[in-house]
Amino acid sequence: MMTRRTLLGALATLGLTAAGGRAGMAAVDFLKRPIPATGEMVPVIGMGSWITFDVGSDPTRRAVRAEVLRTFFGAGGTVIDSSPMYGTSEAVIGWCLGRLGGERAPFAATKVWTPGRWLGQEQMRHSRDLWGVPRFDLMQVHNLVDWQTHLETLIAMKEAGEIRYIGVTTSHGRRHGELALVMQELPIDFVQFSYNIVDRAAERRLLPLAADRGLAVIINRPFRRGALFDRFRHHPLPGWAEEFDAANWAQFFLKFIVSHPAVTCAIPATSRVDHMQENMGALTGRLPDAKMRARMARHVAEL
Repeated sequence: MMTRRTLLGALATLGLTAAGGRAGMAAVDFLKRPIPATGEMVPVIGMGSWITFDVGSDPTRRAVRAEVLRTFFGAGGTVIDSSPMYGTSEAVIGWCLGRLGGERAPFAATKVWTPGRWLGQEQMRHSRDLWGVPRFDLMQVHNLVDWQTHLETLIAMKEAGEIRYIGVTTSHGRRHGELALVMQELPIDFVQFSYNIVDRAAERRLLPLAADRGLAVIINRPFRRGALFDRFRHHPLPGWAEEFDAANWAQFFLKFIVSHPAVTCAIPATSRVDHMQENMGALTGRLPDAKMRARMARHVAEL
């Protein structure tokens, strides 16, 4: 019989750990990975907010988002990612956090998305006011906009204790070369880019580089902006998905991503409680190994 200590040791070897659970052969509650810069553990499934939380001041739609966020926290999530680019998303996140009354402290991640040092500083202050947090855990330069200027500011803010981690992002493959340059040369903690079971270009350069440089990796567009469901939802989930505890396509897609050893966290976005419940199911149970990952990729390529 494997003891809990042996189980946790094996998970640590894989860069994973569990939170909670019971004695002996207890099921792993929440899968986590370490932020390489510090060893701090974060859940491998987070939450994005592009489009889904851009609902303005509508009270009914805001209330629904608060329940989405409550479900996220209740299922073990902490990492919330947003941006000033996402319309009213930051304001809605702040409203939801206030409505939930501090039920759980988020790992608050947003971005700076404007040219110019002063404008960037003002934008970050405004984001903090919208979220209602004392400081951000992670501040990222969104889509590499004026990254030379903003990284100087972010490095100084981190040294002053005003933010905890700094990073850069892109959601465009054409910027991978520039992103790799920043990853190689600058003292960042996080990098964020797109990766999913059909868009695997990041496996060639970005993911190995992140592992080599000791960078935490956040994956955006894990569902290819919903296109993966449009393409595959009419196909039955393969029976062998139960071997890594995937009960639906959302968990199938997410577990493919977070089982890559260089990935720290994936951030699917949703506006629905039931979809959030499906997504957060990927935060528990087994993950596919390298052989299974190859099988998963072959399967979707053949559908």
